[in-house]
Amino acid sequence: MISFLISFAALVLGYLIYGRVIERIFGPDNRQTPAIAHPDGVDYIAMPTWKVFMIQFLNIAGTGPIFGAIMGAWFGPASYLWIVLGCIFAGSVHDYLSGMMSLRHDGAGLPELIGKYMGNVMRIIMLVFSMLLLLMVGAVFVYSPASILSGIVGSEKLWFVVIFIYYIIATLLPIDKIIGKIYPIFAAALIFMALGLFIVLLTKMPTIPEVWHLGNGMDTWMTAQTHNGTDLLGVKEYLNRYTLFPAMFITIACGAISGFHATQSPLMARCLKSEKLGRPVFYGSMITEGMVALVWAAVSSWFFYSGGWKEVLPPDAVNEFLAQVGNNDGKTLIQYFNAPAVVKLVCSSWLGVAGGILAMLGVVAAPITSGDTALRSARLIIAEFLKFDQKPIVKRLMIAVPMFAAVLLLLIWQLANPNGFNVLWQYFGWSNQTLSVFTLWTITIYLYKKKKCYWVTLIPAIFMTAVSLSFIIFPLFMF
Repeated sequence: MISFLISFAALVLGYLIYGRVIERIFGPDNRQTPAIAHPDGVDYIAMPTWKVFMIQFLNIAGTGPIFGAIMGAWFGPASYLWIVLGCIFAGSVHDYLSGMMSLRHDGAGLPELIGKYMGNVMRIIMLVFSMLLLLMVGAVFVYSPASILSGIVGSEKLWFVVIFIYYIIATLLPIDKIIGKIYPIFAAALIFMALGLFIVLLTKMPTIPEVWHLGNGMDTWMTAQTHNGTDLLGVKEYLNRYTLFPAMFITIACGAISGFHATQSPLMARCLKSEKLGRPVFYGSMITEGMVALVWAAVSSWFFYSGGWKEVLPPDAVNEFLAQVGNNDGKTLIQYFNAPAVVKLVCSSWLGVAGGILAMLGVVAAPITSGDTALRSARLIIAEFLKFDQKPIVKRLMIAVPMFAAVLLLLIWQLANPNGFNVLWQYFGWSNQTLSVFTLWTITIYLYKKKKCYWVTLIPAIFMTAVSLSFIIFPLFMF
């Protein structure tokens, strides 16, 4: 696990060194924050720093650093490089500077910031774009928890209704009433789960693929995962369809860089007591998310490439999988064990009963909490555009009712369409990274106008532009 441990240490150093560099470039000072200048008791509420950090972490994390890292197993140890370099030099910078820009602009949302520095046309475009993304997040993150919960008790439709009702309540109530109380608990559970897995990894110290095995060196690992001459992994077939560039950079988003985060940072910018708390809250929460992603990248590497799946499955389940290998409709390991299944199997096996509970929180509570804050952001973005004061509940409802109607239509379509979730997820993945492109260009213009070092966002902006464009263009030339 040399690559994994070096990567983990690099994230810590990234926060201590590069995080300080970015902080000095921006230059936080002692001016009043929006929460202190004009609290409204609904969205602008000063909260303890530890609570703001935990909420920010859960807002941006959800299941992203878990599911993305597990699905990133297709790309082998290259995921370590992307998580580390992306998190330090792109994702954390993106989250910190978008949050700090919001602080300096009275808690402004992303479309308003983009409009100020890229023009009113871009403001309108990004208003529509970010709204579509946030509504998709709300719809996408209902599906997986509802499916899991229906396997325990009740029907899938029942859980759709329950989660949807929670969305409405959490979106409309003041941020300190539900989000401020339960988010820190779920965030702690997510961190504790990752910490427990990290300790088990150090105890087991499994032999897993290293960065220097990339290329032909991965053939040995793939050959080891065969049954009666049949490839169990299916990695080569997958990579023939989805090349490492740009697919990996879309698949692994939340652990490296995600445009969705820029819609969440203004929520916490409205709750900070001081600008100088921005680095631990914004940059620090992204580094923490990168650590969670690294842990799951290592766990999934052990699970798929080192035969870990055989250790966590009972013998009859192992035989059941092997029996379908080689059939016309047979599935590979990565197809057979989806991300939620890997989470449940590994946590239950490694962490026992407590692990099973944490796994449930990770794959059920985390996406739900991402969904409700996405819709809260959508409400605030619309309110900002229409200049609607959000203190009166009536004006909150005027925005929320049509917004929830749109999400409900997406959910109905998703239920009616057998492939609805996969289609929605593909659009979500691409639009998520495209949003990060617009955010990075906006920050670059801001830094340029302020005569600050704009190269720290210009380079990531150029790279992510290439990723997003390539993801759209490449399929046009594939047969």
